[in-house]
Amino acid sequence: MSRQARVPAPPLATPRGIGIHDQVLFALVLAAAVATLISGFVALAPNRLVSGVPASLWISAGAAFTAAIIVTALLLLAVSMSPQHPAALAAAALLAGAWLLLTVAALGYAARTLIVDAPPAARVSAGPAFWVVAVCAALAFVNALQRLRAGLVLMTAAVAALCGGIILFAITGAFDALSIVREYAARRMLFGAALVRHVALVAGSVGPALLVGFPLGIAAARKPRLQGPLFAVLNLLQTVPSIALFGLLIVPLSALAAALPRLAAIGVGGIGPAPAIIALVLYALLPIVRNTVTGLAGVAPAVIDAARGMGLTRAQIFRRVELPLSLPILVAGLRIVTVQTIGLAVVAALIGAGGLGTFVFEGLGQYALDLVLLGALPAIGLALAADFVLHMLSALLPGARRG
Repeated sequence: MSRQARVPAPPLATPRGIGIHDQVLFALVLAAAVATLISGFVALAPNRLVSGVPASLWISAGAAFTAAIIVTALLLLAVSMSPQHPAALAAAALLAGAWLLLTVAALGYAARTLIVDAPPAARVSAGPAFWVVAVCAALAFVNALQRLRAGLVLMTAAVAALCGGIILFAITGAFDALSIVREYAARRMLFGAALVRHVALVAGSVGPALLVGFPLGIAAARKPRLQGPLFAVLNLLQTVPSIALFGLLIVPLSALAAALPRLAAIGVGGIGPAPAIIALVLYALLPIVRNTVTGLAGVAPAVIDAARGMGLTRAQIFRRVELPLSLPILVAGLRIVTVQTIGLAVVAALIGAGGLGTFVFEGLGQYALDLVLLGALPAIGLALAADFVLHMLSALLPGARRG
């Protein structure tokens, strides 16, 4: 029986017959347009504890920014309906980046404009429309780079240029009138210490998890009989809610610190970083062990037989053959663990571990949304940065799959 050639699916068509060649970009622009029409771009509140009154994009940001954002969105809509040649994909990336920068700049301008005639305690916060448009623009930017199949250098340069533009806005004071920036200004020293503590919690958890999980993964790959009970225990740990696990560690660690004062002297106790790090290590073990087993099992037996035929010992085969070939999957596991730990470390603030979660729970207690965002947004930024760096590292590995 002859194999039939695969026919690519035709692009979606509107009732007028216009082809939509990039459905993702088309959907993102429409979602941003709907959010802009039905929700506020910013919100003006009399103080930090009261919900603000929403203001639309065209009222708060003025005609110039509104027109620029709409024109950019319309151009992206036109690109989504054009054949996806490299030039069109490059134009989509440039327009999406400009769309995001314009949206961010409009937010700063709207805050400065609205705060002029407002009382001293008034606060201007980003509204739902801003977040939807900003996320859609960022996703459109990433989508264009992926469809363009941008190389490592081009993708890094594009992301650096986009982040550099936003950082330049911040340095020049474009966002000083925003409520979240005022929260940061009031807690500048505390924020720096919390950020350092958060990074230390992540590093202090991922490092020991690698030291424990990698040998366990090797042992499970060498002896398949261990995989059943080992993964049963690790899966059980994953089912325990993080808050519950933190709470379960308080009693034994408190008793241990009382019995051994030397441990208490170095910070081991029922609350603080010790139970947080132990819990984060336990949560990180499953992805590390699983990816180690998967990576080592994915090495073709013929390759190992060839290495053995060349006279390599078992240790040499592991170092020179198995480890290099499985390294992309191991880095993928590290990527999952790092992003997961950054998020879970926020919850660790509940047991006195510190970090960015301190602002999240303080803001929840005060009903101050921008104080919550002061802790949440940097945590999201750390997770995205770690994911991007480890993704780029994975792409540099010799065994990585090129797309």
